[in-house]
Amino acid sequence: MQKNWYIIYTKQKTEKKVSTALSKRKIENFVPLNSKTVVVFRKKKIQQEPLFKCYLFAYTNETEISKIKSIDGVINLVYWKDQPAMVGQDEIDLIKEFTSDYTDIKVERINVTENGVAKTIDNLRYSMSGNVLWVKNTVAKVKLPSIGFSMLAQIADENSLQTCITFGENKLVLQ
Repeated sequence: MQKNWYIIYTKQKTEKKVSTALSKRKIENFVPLNSKTVVVFRKKKIQQEPLFKCYLFAYTNETEISKIKSIDGVINLVYWKDQPAMVGQDEIDLIKEFTSDYTDIKVERINVTENGVAKTIDNLRYSMSGNVLWVKNTVAKVKLPSIGFSMLAQIADENSLQTCITFGENKLVLQ
């Protein structure tokens, strides 16, 4: 049976606990972590927290879904049109790369059309594997249509901007 990436909806602040339980059951999973800079007693400290609140991803087949639902902290899988929502490997790789390259990432909800393609509004956009990446001033933005979110991050310097434009193994094409 074919494995896919599924979105798991969890109770608040139990993403890491559910991830550990999935790993113990030998189910591959991924919790995207956002590195945030916080000031504690006048000292800057980097704190890691889940990027998508109450969500994590599991790479499994349909037969193991009932095992996942039985884990303490799991509310349910995310469904789209009465089927468990699946995320493509390219979007998982994009999330992994974006979270490793940038800190203080913000997440926004996006409107998704019926065919799963994100609506685009800005004039300046770059396209990569069906995802949309905006580079405007010092902000990089990636749309993830299958999840219904976009990720935004500040670009620190000129070198980061060059990395952003050649994001991943794919080259970005100006549309």
